[in-house]
Amino acid sequence: MAIDVTVRRVIPLPPERVAGYAMDWRHDAEWTQGIRRAELTRQADEGGFGTGAEVTRTARFLGRRIDYVLRVAAYEPPRLLDMVSVAAPMPMHVTYSFEPHPRGTLAAIRVRGGPGGLLRLAAPLFSRQVRSSLSKDLRDLERRLTEQHGGV
Repeated sequence: MAIDVTVRRVIPLPPERVAGYAMDWRHDAEWTQGIRRAELTRQADEGGFGTGAEVTRTARFLGRRIDYVLRVAAYEPPRLLDMVSVAAPMPMHVTYSFEPHPRGTLAAIRVRGGPGGLLRLAAPLFSRQVRSSLSKDLRDLERRLTEQHGGV
């Protein structure tokens, strides 16, 4: 894979609260950089959201519109949400994890994937942009959650 980027942030709320919001695809556009729209386009075998479900996202990244579908590979609330692209302009693997921390929740987002072919040469630039976006995501997640819950 061309990139492998992980960002982490301690959010001063319990993992159940942080993961409950962050793992709900209906909130994707509220805190995830560039996401304009998210839609559950395939339910899990047992119905609803879970392993096997698919979420279609419309995003803007580096000034371009990107439509992609992520399939849930693992869903273990409130600890883990792991998704892989099944339809995207480039392969992508996104993992959200939430662990208890003495000051609340250690939230992490890991993105693996990226462009192939000659675009692989731009992987360092692409990685920096992804890291910046993911850092903003976690900052926005914390801000949104602490505002919702009247601060810390």
